[in-house]
Amino acid sequence: MTDGNKFTFMALKDGEGLAAALKAGRTGIISELRQAGLRGRGGAGFPTATKWNLAAAAAGAAKCVVCNADEGEPGTFKDREILSRRPELIIEGMTIAAYASGASLGVLYLRGEYAYMRPALEAAIESRRNRGLLGFNISGVKGFDFDVSIMLGSGAYVCGEETALLESIEGRRGEPRNRPPFPVSSGLACMPTVVNNVETLALACAVLAKGAAWFKSAGTEKSPGPKLFSVSGDVKRPGVYEFPFGVTINELLKAAGGTGAKAVIVGGASGYCAPAAEFGRSLCYEDIPTGGSFMVLGKKRSIPEAAENLLEFFAEESCGQCVPCRLGCAKLLEGLRAVRAGAPAGKLEQLISLGESMQVSAKCGLGQSAPNVFLSMARHFRREFDRRKN
Repeated sequence: MTDGNKFTFMALKDGEGLAAALKAGRTGIISELRQAGLRGRGGAGFPTATKWNLAAAAAGAAKCVVCNADEGEPGTFKDREILSRRPELIIEGMTIAAYASGASLGVLYLRGEYAYMRPALEAAIESRRNRGLLGFNISGVKGFDFDVSIMLGSGAYVCGEETALLESIEGRRGEPRNRPPFPVSSGLACMPTVVNNVETLALACAVLAKGAAWFKSAGTEKSPGPKLFSVSGDVKRPGVYEFPFGVTINELLKAAGGTGAKAVIVGGASGYCAPAAEFGRSLCYEDIPTGGSFMVLGKKRSIPEAAENLLEFFAEESCGQCVPCRLGCAKLLEGLRAVRAGAPAGKLEQLISLGESMQVSAKCGLGQSAPNVFLSMARHFRREFDRRKN
């Protein structure tokens, strides 16, 4: 649906989720999220209850909750919708996560391009402080102390990766860390740290307010609940749509006025290019997983041209820390340009082999996923690449 007033998060009352969380207690929160089956909505799909529980069990008196609002994946703008319409809901979700994990420090890492939202977010934080919903002894619960500050990113795509984001918060260059240790045991300033994205935190509020049974009534068995999709490209009605997980590509195309498309890039630049023959497939963790980006390519679009555009993006955004990504992205781009200019037929096979090597050898998700869309395009639209100079 494009009517933002019908989105799940719009129906929640301010403070409803936190009140239910405080009533349930720390173990009750974890139990409710586990029963609901809420998984991270940023794309990785890690179980939220497991993440919060690991942070709660980690050694250390000081703990932290970080909201990843660095929505930098191409074609993704659904978190912007939540941030602009319900800023207080994100602070509430962070507060619930803090209560469950025992954290006292919160950082909202906001994409630099979203700097215009900062005043509204600061106002939401101050309002909650004034109402006793942030600060010391929150809602009268003795010892429940938690506060939130905002930090702006600087436009680096790699900072969407949680450990690179933590490096950025600490004032260093945004580069992924070696793991383990994982953030839940050693994150920001070596503190046990929960990192969740905007949509996950909003849905955590909904689960606590409405219950696990409500959440599981939508979606699939392995991918329960609603999901926001950012629909762009060759459609009549681009925008943010909410559907239960398990919606097919065809259903989303029909809603957005994109029927007759040649292909859809699901999951952004690091996702998967589905041809028309696969439009009956479902958007969920057990079929085609996605963080929410849904870019539609119409009949007149050149697939090799789109692939080159995405590889230019990765060549620019690679942090350069590891060789497979630093050189691999540049070589993929260089090689694709050669293919389009009429390189020998074996060149494309070399690029496919390089991309597959990057998937298993790059240090972080950026390098591992950078070849994804190109590889799926080369597999499904081989004839377009063979035509060259298109």
